[in-house]
Amino acid sequence: MKNKILKLGLPKGSLQESTFKMLKKAGFNVNLSSSRSYFPSIDDPEIQAVLLRAQEMSRYVQDGALDCGITGNDWILENASDVTRVTDLTYAKQGLNKVRWVLAVPQDSGIKSVKHLNGKRVATELVNVTKDYFKKNKVKVEVEFSWGATEVKVSAGLVDAIVELTETGSSLRANKLVEIATLCESTTQFIANKVSYKDSWKRAKMEQLSLLLKGAICAEEKVGLKMNVKKEDLKKVLAKLPALKRPTISGLSGGSWFAIETIIDEKVVRVLIPALKAAGAQGIIEYPLNKVIY
Repeated sequence: MKNKILKLGLPKGSLQESTFKMLKKAGFNVNLSSSRSYFPSIDDPEIQAVLLRAQEMSRYVQDGALDCGITGNDWILENASDVTRVTDLTYAKQGLNKVRWVLAVPQDSGIKSVKHLNGKRVATELVNVTKDYFKKNKVKVEVEFSWGATEVKVSAGLVDAIVELTETGSSLRANKLVEIATLCESTTQFIANKVSYKDSWKRAKMEQLSLLLKGAICAEEKVGLKMNVKKEDLKKVLAKLPALKRPTISGLSGGSWFAIETIIDEKVVRVLIPALKAAGAQGIIEYPLNKVIY
């Protein structure tokens, strides 16, 4: 009997490192034999992985060359791909935030709105979404495809405006550009071929992978805390804890001490631990998490 295989597309480029990291936390070890390889090995014999540019992923998933893949919502929109969105995997190349495609112009251009770009030239990699945006706003522009270094084309006088991906806006500011509109927001999506998703085995495999990936991503900004507390200090310590649901409280031998375990946002730890200590907590242990499954 032929082994069942799930063909999985993984994004090459800016999303590659964060995707491999999340897969490892989800329990899958992914390795490349060389930096030039497009066929990573994965320690699950039922998954066959291939590296592709995120820009192309939804096309190959739609056509059935791949059963599923990871890409940005922006490229699904750009390719007008008819795929099943299995789940939203909200991580970007630099963090866990959404990214935006924005319309930007030189700070000293005097251009304040999209209407001021009538008859102008705009460069972008997201050509179809950009054309649709200007069409909806009834502004005639020449939209040209940009292979990269898009911000430089404005300062060089090659184009009048750009539509570019940004997360923090720092690169735009460094190139003396200012945003005048947001065309779309994008998050990382786990998508499936519609026919493949109807196959019971493949669907179960995709949903298993999706569950583990979401758990790994959820754990990215959280840590676990353990501590011991005297009975008389229990209420004071519990009042300080912003628990995921409710902390686990276990009585220790003797009846006068309790062990508390909880999950919290990592960003509050530096403030919370001193407060817990002051409230009477002892033996406080902070530990990283691989997955948090709700």
